[in-house]
Amino acid sequence: MIELKEISKKFGNTQAVKQVSFNVASGETLVLLGTSGCGKTTTLKIINRLIEPDAGQILINGENVTDQDSDVLRKGIGYVMQNIGLFPHYTIAENIALVPKLLKWDKAKIISRTQELIEKLRLPESTLAMYPHELSGGQQQRVGLARALIADPPVLLMDEPFGALDNLTRTSIQKEFKALEELRRKTIVMVTHDVLEAFELADRICLLDKGEVVQIGTPKELLFQPINDIAKNFLAGQRLVLEFKVVNIQDIWCYLPEEIIYKGKSENAGLSIWEAMELLRKKDRDELFVSDASNTVKSVNFGQLTTAFNQYRNAQQHE
Repeated sequence: MIELKEISKKFGNTQAVKQVSFNVASGETLVLLGTSGCGKTTTLKIINRLIEPDAGQILINGENVTDQDSDVLRKGIGYVMQNIGLFPHYTIAENIALVPKLLKWDKAKIISRTQELIEKLRLPESTLAMYPHELSGGQQQRVGLARALIADPPVLLMDEPFGALDNLTRTSIQKEFKALEELRRKTIVMVTHDVLEAFELADRICLLDKGEVVQIGTPKELLFQPINDIAKNFLAGQRLVLEFKVVNIQDIWCYLPEEIIYKGKSENAGLSIWEAMELLRKKDRDELFVSDASNTVKSVNFGQLTTAFNQYRNAQQHE
């Protein structure tokens, strides 16, 4: 869906982006991750020509974006920014309807699509007549997402979309984001400096440093197969938590005790180690019953879970 070929951009003497290349498959969420000043936001804005590159090509669905009118291009790409960018003197309904009005949708279609989205994003209908300052940060973020999604663009660009929210609200919105059916058919490129957020939401991560791509891969590949010291050290401080979150029961299945006969309710083996530990802790129970795709069931306690996880980690490190 999206292809960047050796994109470069300088601002004065500063090389913001240097020969960045990557592909984003249709329906994939790629997260651009890195510290401030690494070039991730510049790279994102180059995709929809908010910033023009000095060199390189950007293709969307096989078409070079420089061959298209920039306004037409942006109308077909959803864009969500950190500060949300809602117009303060427009009602929420007017903010959401901006792109459909530019596309000359009729009023009935705009109202119908707006209603559909606010239901999906769990916004009360009463918010449509309100103004941005009357909403909470989380509600404003949902409105920003609704505005980006209303024209049903195939591509969605997100620049630190949850960065302005407090930790509790951010965690809640991230869960809603992952569960939203509307987003599962979108090709998404998202910028963040939050490692946990990247690992929570990405299909693949593009790690940037000083304007260059360090490594592109799945969360597991970045954790267990870092390409160099930059990639390894970037994740070092949160490595164990990240491993708990990306490794699931299915990954450690062969290290768990033998299968058992059990006819009761069991958890899916797609459960992450982190989620399994949370279930054991919250439900205050000694064992967890889990089943894989073939309906084989195993019982696991906290000790067996951690032992199997450590065996899996050791195996990955020696591959």
